[in-house]
Amino acid sequence: MKETPFSELPPGEGFVFPGEFEITAVGRAGAGLEERVPALLAATGLTVIAGSRRLRPSREGHYVAVSVSFSALSRDAYDGAHRILRADPDVRYTL
Repeated sequence: MKETPFSELPPGEGFVFPGEFEITAVGRAGAGLEERVPALLAATGLTVIAGSRRLRPSREGHYVAVSVSFSALSRDAYDGAHRILRADPDVRYTL
């Protein structure tokens, strides 16, 4: 599969900046990610959209997925959101 650079995508396809995006962090249940995910994003200067936080526990209840929407002015800011969350030892991965 050939990867197409963003600069070659037709208008309206791919990421458009500035924009609003959703990010999901998955980690251990009971680790406080519900509060920490939005706080980490806000601490980096990103605007977390009020009321956008969603929680979804795993079937067995060992993990939780925390999703929030945020505004990013650039691709660097978007990538930074993933970097800051992945750096947290309780976050297994981000989507």
